[in-house]
Amino acid sequence: MKFRRQTQEEVSVNLTPLIDVVFLLLIFFMVSTTFTRETRLAIDLPEASGEVQEQVQKQIEIVIGKEGDFAVNGKSLVNSRLDTLKSALGKVSDGDGTLPLVITADANTPYQSVVTAMDAAGQLGFANLSMTTRKPADSDGE
Repeated sequence: MKFRRQTQEEVSVNLTPLIDVVFLLLIFFMVSTTFTRETRLAIDLPEASGEVQEQVQKQIEIVIGKEGDFAVNGKSLVNSRLDTLKSALGKVSDGDGTLPLVITADANTPYQSVVTAMDAAGQLGFANLSMTTRKPADSDGE
């Protein structure tokens, strides 16, 4: 007796919807990725525990490098003198002492450089002054 063989249909997976989903995910991740603002001075922030404050949109940032080099809003200064820092702060703030001023200093920065930045801010009338730190790493594994 001769049995008739059943013809098997070829099974295939339609990859078009899969490729569409992958491209949509790629676009989503590209759009939702946050980029950090790079500074020209490489700094290692000191550690401190405490509450994190929200960043204000319009602010002035003084970055102090390991050797005591200053940068105001990402622009490096030619020297580390008080007069140079004061003139750069005056240009950036347009004389507005109510703007928040953030000092970001390397953990190994000479203390005199931080005091110089605070002194320049005080002489120009900045009242809203804050320091940037990072949270300490948990050493006990909590």
